[in-house]
Amino acid sequence: MSLDVPALPDASAAEALRADLSTWTVDAVEAVVGDRAMRALAREQVLPARVASRASSTVEATLTRLFLLGDAVPARDVDRALPSVGADGAAGLGLIELSGGEARGRVDLRPYAATHEGGEAQWWVASDQGEAVTGARLRDDHVLGIGGASLTLAGMTMRAPVGRVLDLGTGCGIQALHASLHAREVVATDVSRRALAYTRFNQVLNGIADWDLREGSMLEPVAGEEFDLVVSNPPFVITPEGAPQFEYRASGVPGDGIVSTLVSSVGTVLAPGGVAQMLGNWEIHGGSSWQEGLEAWLAASPVPLDAWVIERDELDAAEYAETWLRDAGVTPERGRAEFEAAYQAYLTDFDARGVSAVGFGMVLLRRPVSGSPTLRRLEQHEGPLQEPFGGYLVAALAAHDRVAAMTDDALLATAWTAASDVTRESYGPVLQADPSYLLLRQGAGLGRSVSMDTALAGFVGACDGELTAGQIAHALAALLDVDAARMVAGLVPAVRELVADGFLE
Repeated sequence: MSLDVPALPDASAAEALRADLSTWTVDAVEAVVGDRAMRALAREQVLPARVASRASSTVEATLTRLFLLGDAVPARDVDRALPSVGADGAAGLGLIELSGGEARGRVDLRPYAATHEGGEAQWWVASDQGEAVTGARLRDDHVLGIGGASLTLAGMTMRAPVGRVLDLGTGCGIQALHASLHAREVVATDVSRRALAYTRFNQVLNGIADWDLREGSMLEPVAGEEFDLVVSNPPFVITPEGAPQFEYRASGVPGDGIVSTLVSSVGTVLAPGGVAQMLGNWEIHGGSSWQEGLEAWLAASPVPLDAWVIERDELDAAEYAETWLRDAGVTPERGRAEFEAAYQAYLTDFDARGVSAVGFGMVLLRRPVSGSPTLRRLEQHEGPLQEPFGGYLVAALAAHDRVAAMTDDALLATAWTAASDVTRESYGPVLQADPSYLLLRQGAGLGRSVSMDTALAGFVGACDGELTAGQIAHALAALLDVDAARMVAGLVPAVRELVADGFLE
């Protein structure tokens, strides 16, 4: 049975297509449509880009209209834009359809760029066309392209060189493309054959060495193996019976079971020192905190893991239903009866199970190289993140490991320096001599702020790399007329936290 995806090109056809697309980059698209239209595309509005691209006759404008915007263009323009492949060749690959001298794209194909240590990688990524282009409800086995969630995961993934990477639930293969830049071996799995077909097409189109693609659910295709890095944007959307079911976002597992299962079991495929990074949803029941559910999932893991979970958003039951129905194209304007039935299905399911809200965020799990886990951080952060966030996580984990391995004596014998992105702020009434509040604020990473007393403010202000922590502590004790042992005892845990959080280096 046909999967209705592009045909897999042979090596020469893929090389020809790459050559034809070589000038069609992310920057070229922006040059064609302009900044306003690019911002509109980020909101899934295509009209401004269509208007702008129709005013241009360049090959980049033709490719943008054809593959990115779903616009009909003359077949002769396709021949000019794809001189090696031609309109007939593109049709033969299943990329376009020809009718009456016009061509229209059958897939979403777009340029994509990623910065890495060696420079910038330029790729082209194919997937199914989205609702904004087709104006129709997505097919149940829709293969999602590059979206907000996949970009978030790519940005938060740590890019240190590794041996084996598992892209679990690969979709169109965007995480596998990123992994190919820093991994010796890439294994990509998905329960969807159509998704794997798109992943293989994108791998061949971009001339990347062969990936190991496997069909199957969750960790079944890799049971008994070990990986240095696991990345996953799983089908985490909670989808009760009666709500729209899409393969790319709904697992068929009730509630948040797909994420809980993954958190509880991914440690079994992590090599010592291996890291799993994923996005996910978690239900919040009644008066419970969101952390309680995560703690239970982590406790169920047969392999003890370091854990760092950041909740980025929290929606009540009605907000959650509205968000994901809108994402599916189920709106009152398109069919009030269908919308209200699906909306009611969500509310009935959540109320029956006592779900008061649903949290969304990012999960980082790590198998210790040896010994017991030392990191357990479950926190909320709704503000902006440093981009790419993965670089911050690399530095943050290294800082945590360093300070966790230090004795108090070693910590005090070290000369620390305030990080360059850290600023000090003070607040208080204008006529008051001394400030009421002293804050340290971080410019990078999570943009944390820390309230300080006089002693801690004095300590950080003296951290220029010249004096050790112990020397500063004893000097402060003398200056503030405080017992030295008491000063040291108070500063040591505070310094540990400041180092772990990146305020001190």
